Amino acid sequence: MPKNGPQDDAQWRHLVRTPAQTLRQEQWVGQQVYLNWMGPYFKAYHFRKTGVGGQGLRVQLLDECGRQGALFFFDPSIGPGNFRHLFDFVRDRVLALGYNLSTSDQRTLRHDRYTEVIDKHFLKPQPQDCTHSGRCNQKFGTITVDMVSINGQPGFIRFSANPYHDAIFTPAHSFDELMDRVFNLPPAPAEVQAHILEYAK
Repeated sequence: MPKNGPQDDAQWRHLVRTPAQTLRQEQWVGQQVYLNWMGPYFKAYHFRKTGVGGQGLRVQLLDECGRQGALFFFDPSIGPGNFRHLFDFVRDRVLALGYNLSTSDQRTLRHDRYTEVIDKHFLKPQPQDCTHSGRCNQKFGTITVDMVSINGQPGFIRFSANPYHDAIFTPAHSFDELMDRVFNLPPAPAEVQAHILEYAK
């Protein structure tokens, strides 16, 4: 039987969390471990926008074909476990803005020397008529949160918004405002910092 090539493994499959993974995520959120990185990534995003580099966590801006966003690169100090929790937490922060989770998928690409895995959450606004205009409120447009891993090691989380440009929708809010609503959280106190190693693996 011939060996499967990269394209044979490129199918998107539904991303499912086990009950144990879901419980672990709930504990992580309950202990507010996310405070260790949400604010620092928010600060790093604004440093990058002003052209200041080398400050804390690494962020790269995205602006392509009408889609705006940012890449939040993994740092070894975070640990793979925390980074995976952070990926799902960003999804939940978007859901709290009145979005629907359209789909969560995963794709695996097996290459000769490495394996690439992409986990993706795709979210859509819940259209509601605006009483003053009659147009649907698109909020920030569709939002994608995906995480790319190489050989089981997280590489980055990509967070992006793609506004609708049809006249039936209200103008989209800016990506800067989305970043503020999702990532702008207070610093982690010492007792929260103490949980980093507990979830790092």
